[in-house]
Amino acid sequence: MYLIVGLGNPENDYANTRHNMGFNVINKLAEKYEIDVTKNGFKGLYGTGIIEGKKVILLKPQTFMNLSGESILELKNFYKIDIEDILVIYDDIDTEPGKIRIRKKGTAGTHNGVKSVVHCLATTDFARIRVGIGQPKGDISLMEHVIGPIDEEDIELLHNGVEKAKDAVEEILKSGIDIAMNKYN
Repeated sequence: MYLIVGLGNPENDYANTRHNMGFNVINKLAEKYEIDVTKNGFKGLYGTGIIEGKKVILLKPQTFMNLSGESILELKNFYKIDIEDILVIYDDIDTEPGKIRIRKKGTAGTHNGVKSVVHCLATTDFARIRVGIGQPKGDISLMEHVIGPIDEEDIELLHNGVEKAKDAVEEILKSGIDIAMNKYN
């Protein structure tokens, strides 16, 4: 069983922000594969289903970004999911809007949600898809950039990044992460 996690903040307040790219990818997968991601537990919203012939759990932690790892750890332990079967999807300021990056493992960088995941899982050896949101423009603060409204010129680019990330999840489940990395990186 695979655990596919999208990082974000509770959607009522943060649904249309750059910081919720992970949630947006989970929403796209849930819609396409008719997976109901409304079960409340493990400090998150989750649902189970089949993608590319593989059993999956889709998870959107509801702890706010900085504590995302708590939700992942609880669900991982309950379902006894191996680290190599966890895929974390999140926004990345160091990747251009519309682009994605897939990695088998790596550091958390400056992303507080990923720092929480690394801390709670006690490893950096989990796969991840970074959805590019780009750097702040002009005199906009980093905080305003990631949780503020999205400017018109970036909406389509960000939508394209979410679609690519959804496709990359499917490719990882179908063909493996190495093939997905060669195709999307």
